[in-house]
Amino acid sequence: MRSMLAATLMLTAATGASAQITKPQVPGTKPKVVQTVPIKPPALQTPSETADGMTQGERLSLQSDLAWVGQYNGAITGDVSARMVEAIKEYQKLKGGKPTGVLNPQERAALAETARRRQEGVGWKLVTEMTSGARLGIPSKLVPQQATDANGSRWTSPTGTVQVLLSRRKEANPTTAKLAELEKKEPAGRKVDYTVVKPDFFVLSGLQGLKKFYVRGTFKGDEVRIMTILYDQATENTVEPVVIAMSSAFNAFPSGTQAGPPPRKTVEYGTGIVVSDDGAIVADRLVTDSCLAITIAGYGSADRLAEDKEHDLALLHIYGARGLKPLSLAGGGAKTSVDVVGIADPQSQAGAAAVSSLKGALAPVGGGDSALSPPPSVGFSGSPAIDGDGKFAGVSLLKPVMVAGPATAVPASQAVMVSAETVRDFLKANGVTANGTSTDAKAAVVRVICVRK
Repeated sequence: MRSMLAATLMLTAATGASAQITKPQVPGTKPKVVQTVPIKPPALQTPSETADGMTQGERLSLQSDLAWVGQYNGAITGDVSARMVEAIKEYQKLKGGKPTGVLNPQERAALAETARRRQEGVGWKLVTEMTSGARLGIPSKLVPQQATDANGSRWTSPTGTVQVLLSRRKEANPTTAKLAELEKKEPAGRKVDYTVVKPDFFVLSGLQGLKKFYVRGTFKGDEVRIMTILYDQATENTVEPVVIAMSSAFNAFPSGTQAGPPPRKTVEYGTGIVVSDDGAIVADRLVTDSCLAITIAGYGSADRLAEDKEHDLALLHIYGARGLKPLSLAGGGAKTSVDVVGIADPQSQAGAAAVSSLKGALAPVGGGDSALSPPPSVGFSGSPAIDGDGKFAGVSLLKPVMVAGPATAVPASQAVMVSAETVRDFLKANGVTANGTSTDAKAAVVRVICVRK
């Protein structure tokens, strides 16, 4: 029956007929038709119908690639639109092909390869801005330096020739028209040569002093979020194609399926903090989530006894371990900067398990937590943050995020520091007496290994 049905569908697809799907009956009786499926051959489909037949991931990847070659400037949502079809036609004409609105396999492969090379050239990453939750694409090779405060984040080149700003503020009864007018005047001296104002967003571009600028902003309720890109005119050949992709990737108020985190790795590494001499360890909840086995390198298996979903902390325990050097959790508090002490992923240190230290800047994000920038290396999630007085200030956690983009895109990480007070409260609530007296963070950290299916 299955082979007959497949043959029927193939035949009707070739001829443009309708396939009648039948339900088997008692032998000797006439089959009863329960459904008629109209089949339209590909040659008769419109470009939109062809796009509808693609998966959501395929459409997201297609829109992203078209943005990277400068043909698509709409939001990357995976929705089929006339704008997407026209972008395909323009790309086909640019490459000397027939503008059908449907890419053949060779055209699709060439588009993907061109987009990939351009993304790699600028170090493209898709990130979440920590203070607002807004999603945006960052050309990390062009703007490797990051700083965050309560009003947003800034990414800059070492010499300041390229800058990306994500700002947030409160406005009473905002509209995109009002916001656009304000942005035209701030800072003083902006010369606007391009303006688009829609009910849900606005775009401005022009000159700001000796730099070119691009602004895209929107609002939700009284919350305003604006992305600004500034770049020297001498860099426009490099930066302007990236600006188009950044505009398309910008999602000021993400929701729905794009808001979810990427799948966790089959084998994932993190850092744990020994907090008691009987084997209690504080670690990252997400690193230790859904594990078939949790291992503490050098000590053996660990049990996960408790979790704090609000702050993403986990309590692990190893049994029978000797020579543990628990860290003192007393006295520390949030400062403007900290040293993060952890164990980087084996792949980033040629298979080794060395403990290292990285400096990070803090900015409050509410609830006692702080944004930590730049984010530490993979493997550091769960590391202790040590203040300028050498005392425990909190736990640093990496927050990997994926947004709409090509299927091959690598999730980028942002980082937060959960306060020392929150960590102490978590342990107290779970009956753990943190009896560490040592301030040697390097001696108190351990590698946490999670193995999943």
